[in-house]
Amino acid sequence: MLRTHTCGELNEKNVRDVVSLCGWVHSRRDHGELIFVDLRDRYGVTQLVFNPEENRDLHTGAHKLKSEFVIQIKGVVESRPKDTENPKLPTGKIEVRISDLKILSESKTPPFEIEDTTKASEEVRLQYRYLDIRRPVMQKKLELRHRICKRMRDYLDKNGYLELETPILTKSTPEGARDFLVPSRLSPGEFFALPQSPQLFKQLLMVSGCDKYFQIARCFRDEDLRADRQPEFTQLDIEASFVEEEDIYVLCEGLIKELYKEALGIEISTPFKRLAYQDAMEKFGTDKPDLRFGCEIKDLTEDLKDVGFKIFKKTIESGGRIKAISVPGAAKLSLSKINELTKFVGEFGAKGLAYLKVEKGALTSQIAKFFKDEELNAIREKLGAKTGDMIFFAADKKDITLRSLGNLRLHLGCELKLIDESKPSLLWICEFPLFKYNEEEKRWETEHHPFTSPKEENMEKFDKDKASIKARAYDLVINGTEIASGSIRIHDRKMQEKLFSAIGIEKDEAQMRFGFLLQAFQYGVPPHGGIAVGLDRLITLFTKDRSIREIIPFPKTQKGVCPLTGAPSPVVDEQLKELNIKLRK
Repeated sequence: MLRTHTCGELNEKNVRDVVSLCGWVHSRRDHGELIFVDLRDRYGVTQLVFNPEENRDLHTGAHKLKSEFVIQIKGVVESRPKDTENPKLPTGKIEVRISDLKILSESKTPPFEIEDTTKASEEVRLQYRYLDIRRPVMQKKLELRHRICKRMRDYLDKNGYLELETPILTKSTPEGARDFLVPSRLSPGEFFALPQSPQLFKQLLMVSGCDKYFQIARCFRDEDLRADRQPEFTQLDIEASFVEEEDIYVLCEGLIKELYKEALGIEISTPFKRLAYQDAMEKFGTDKPDLRFGCEIKDLTEDLKDVGFKIFKKTIESGGRIKAISVPGAAKLSLSKINELTKFVGEFGAKGLAYLKVEKGALTSQIAKFFKDEELNAIREKLGAKTGDMIFFAADKKDITLRSLGNLRLHLGCELKLIDESKPSLLWICEFPLFKYNEEEKRWETEHHPFTSPKEENMEKFDKDKASIKARAYDLVINGTEIASGSIRIHDRKMQEKLFSAIGIEKDEAQMRFGFLLQAFQYGVPPHGGIAVGLDRLITLFTKDRSIREIIPFPKTQKGVCPLTGAPSPVVDEQLKELNIKLRK
């Protein structure tokens, strides 16, 4: 080894030891005759001292050192002189007097400083990601990612799960997003697909008798990107045989409890709160609510059925709904800010945003005169509004009122700092609908994926009332973010074919796309279910970053581009010929 210790390891116990260190020059400071160099590696920083009285040649060599040079040194560990110690560093009480210096590699001036805080744009940081990762804050994030993965493996191993790999080159099957396709040279005109998830293979592993499976799996989806999406991402994939929902809840809660302890050093209580999908939508306008603050949506349609405010009256007469939220402290918002909020809810379909302020116990605004006293009292009582609060109304179709107020609730929760950051909100969303109706294509689709089992008590509704059928599906939501999703799967071939047919996949197409799964379902399939935990989103939650790009070593931009390598990029004609592909210009 070129080094005896790391740059974060030495302390007072090492005084008078002869050591060898390697790392990057973090900074150089010339103090008269003495030259001080901070040497950095991923473990920390150690101060080096070059004294011309001890070795003039080494001192001269130290003048050549620049930021990010890679060097090897040998020297003796000494205590720092009194009043020069740095209590912020684990190595802050010692320094190394240098007896030998070797420059292993020189460096150009980096495009940005290798510091925890940087003014460099994300585009520049990703272009020079290898430099960005050198920053101590990034090193810590990647170390956390490693520790989380290790703890996941240890926990599942302890519970009898086998880590098994599934194919990356596989068959294109509809799972909700576009596939990334890979042309086959050996089978001209045919394509592999990169897996959107290991869904079908993990079910086949259950058929195979591997009753407890997991994998830290790479997944690929060609979809529009945002802060919490990447074209390639990582999930912890879990599947087990002979289980029910409760088994998955208990397993996952135990895992999350351990991960919180590992990442943040805090204890979380179990079991987690559970909320039916319909209740989540009615109270919070979303199936991934943040319960760290209140502002629940309330329905006022019945309370205001005789209201004199024309907009509300027309909405009710046309079959619409009147819903509202009360936001603590929002009465101080200016008119210009309210206008901004009106535009904000307009993005979710709302045609306007009515409001009432609670001032000195009374409800006031330009529309207050259109309400009777008993109506105002009913509004205030139902919403629990207090002085200083503001009540916001949405009057429209039910889905628009829920969507607009749900997003407004979260927006103001962040802006007005209503969220209690001290306690995480962990809950299961369950009782999802099995189907959703696609208005554009005029057909039914599955809410999750077409392998999710319906609740047995809903089976008689299958051909009559698809909208009311509940799925044996569940999502884990933490602080308003969907962290995991899973379900109990269909394990009966006839039921699987029936569900395919319900979403427009008839027998011939089902055989073409899923024939291998349907064939396997003829050979004894155990009841099974599982869950997939979004690793990138979970770690982002722990680090409190806004984007999963911050915790992925080499991510793509929001446009799906890699600034580091220039991918995606053109390929030479010879490669296309080998694949029997011709580009249309």
